[in-house]
Amino acid sequence: MGTITRNFANNLTTSGLLKSTAFNNDSFDNITSVPSGSVQSGDIKFISSATASSSASIEFTSGIDSTYKEYIFHFVNIHPGTDAVYFQMNFSTDGGSSYNVTKTTTFTTAYQQENDTEGNVVTQGDQDLAQSTAFKSITNQIGNDNDQSGSGYLHLFNPSSTTYVKNFVSEMSVDEYRSFLHVARCAGYGNTTSAINAVKFQMSSGNIDNGQILLFGVN
Repeated sequence: MGTITRNFANNLTTSGLLKSTAFNNDSFDNITSVPSGSVQSGDIKFISSATASSSASIEFTSGIDSTYKEYIFHFVNIHPGTDAVYFQMNFSTDGGSSYNVTKTTTFTTAYQQENDTEGNVVTQGDQDLAQSTAFKSITNQIGNDNDQSGSGYLHLFNPSSTTYVKNFVSEMSVDEYRSFLHVARCAGYGNTTSAINAVKFQMSSGNIDNGQILLFGVN
């Protein structure tokens, strides 16, 4: 089980957001719903999850609507089938028929090599988008060694608004293909006043070999 997701649940329990220990079992792998009464009204709600198995992409085409003002995607051990590829996302305003929302973004990374010979914090302009409909990379190049993957989260704010653009922010911890640790931080907005109602995730090349994505709603 990924540490990031487990700690997320444990922290919620500690802070009082969760009424029960429904999440406190060190595993999200088999969750399809949350028991009634386990989440306080107005806090956070598990919506759905998807598990990759040599999948070309993972799409969430339901559950993203006006019910919540914030949605959180949690990524657990996203493992690519191809070496040195980026984990990417894009938005849809037509239920997943097309993923081409115009985006402006920024991308920064902190990295450290396993042998401690190189480390830095940089802004990567080559990963920024400026009014582009392209898929947005939210990681550096993940390795496909058996023990390499990426884990983290993406927050999408008020996707059903028909007044404001759609802000988002993500953070990912990545085992990069050259044996670097990368912490990739991305922020931006979908430059549309149409409601976003679907999100698609894919690798920049090849399949998502393994990994799980969980969707939560937050009031």
